[in-house]
Amino acid sequence: MGSRTEQSTRVRPTGQRMPSSSRRTPARRTSRAARYLPILVLVAGYLVVHLLWPIPVWVAGLYLVASIVCFAVYAADKSAATKGRWRVSEKTLLLLGVVGGWPGAIVAQQTLRHKTQKASFRSAFWATVFLNLLAFAVFATPVFDLLAEWTQRTLSL
Repeated sequence: MGSRTEQSTRVRPTGQRMPSSSRRTPARRTSRAARYLPILVLVAGYLVVHLLWPIPVWVAGLYLVASIVCFAVYAADKSAATKGRWRVSEKTLLLLGVVGGWPGAIVAQQTLRHKTQKASFRSAFWATVFLNLLAFAVFATPVFDLLAEWTQRTLSL
């Protein structure tokens, strides 16, 4: 082995990856269980809202089907990425998440290790999760009726 200065100035050839032992690890790591916390929050929120204001069962079915479809699309995109084929656009992945497939997207991201590194995609993804949960809260609770009533009163003035 060379001196410390020789080791620190060593350059890897273009196109070669660093050995896994020398790769940097992110300073902030999230536990595996915490990555699934938003799904638990959705299920708990759904149950609480359903107890207070009954929700049709098709809503849960919509989340389940959208999640399965979203997982399958993430898996197809991961396969395309590893084989150098045409990829699924990020807009499509985000659209699937916002319509209720985001729980499946979270499972796919964690089990397939796909779409977890690009910060701009992660930010957009969590924004779609927030939008979906906001829409769920508005439409599944009396908030929508209150907004509709307020709008009707305001416009009839």
